[in-house]
Amino acid sequence: MGIVFDIRKYSIHDGPGIRTTVFFKGCPLHCWWCHNPEGQSPEVEIILRSARCIRCGACVEACPQGAAGLGEAGPEIQRERCERCGECTLVCCAEARQVVGREMTVAQAMAEVERDIPFYDESGGGVTLSGGEPLAQRDFALGLLEACKEREIHTALDTCGFASWDTFERVRGHVDLFLYDLKVVNDARHRQFTGISNSLILTNLQKLSERDHLILLRMPVIPRVNDDEKNIRQMGEFVASLPRAHSLELLPYHHAATSKYAGLGHEYPLPDTRPPSEERLGQIAEILRACGVQVKHPSGNE
Repeated sequence: MGIVFDIRKYSIHDGPGIRTTVFFKGCPLHCWWCHNPEGQSPEVEIILRSARCIRCGACVEACPQGAAGLGEAGPEIQRERCERCGECTLVCCAEARQVVGREMTVAQAMAEVERDIPFYDESGGGVTLSGGEPLAQRDFALGLLEACKEREIHTALDTCGFASWDTFERVRGHVDLFLYDLKVVNDARHRQFTGISNSLILTNLQKLSERDHLILLRMPVIPRVNDDEKNIRQMGEFVASLPRAHSLELLPYHHAATSKYAGLGHEYPLPDTRPPSEERLGQIAEILRACGVQVKHPSGNE
């Protein structure tokens, strides 16, 4: 049994071919720029979509805890009283209130995955576990990976790398491709912007590389967080030092998730940050290439 907050069909950005991406709830990191904030907490949550509210008031009447309300801007929640029972969402015909997260068994998740097998076979696609952090729910992740391999479905694991090596040992034999996120090389800065040390993350990556796994490294490019030349050079030197050569994909920052933070009752940590320019991304790619790293540019060029 695990908690999933989305299963996205026909994905083309989470590994080769057409894929089904299963999003796990819960993550040990709290990155300031996270574009899936609904995946950070391991608990089921209620998210508000204020622009959809038609102000019918049905949610207020339905809430057994008296936590649902309506304000000038739309739906409101007294989160300290809310028990996340979801009664308010059941009567919201506009879907202005939604439950984020649902319990699923491996069999239930695979029932959705198996519907797309013809697309995997045609495109060379498969299933990607993402999140949140899939390894935070190790047993559920392992169960899904094993079930996929039994059905000869290609598997990818999108991970921040923060898990025990024992966890990686258990799952790595069932993973065809690791999508491994690298944010910042400097440990103090990593702690500042994610809440944890990157020591375990870098060590696990070293071990996976030593064992000759197929790994696509992915670096989010966040202006004024990790796009300075010093960090880029440190990143390039670290990647170039790994036992096996791995491509590094640049993921330009975007602020499309700001409404999600508001809907969850959280303050967005980077309100004034804007996406990096194409020119700056090109400069970063050149610095990394000068370090001996093969870079996948957002334009698709390598």
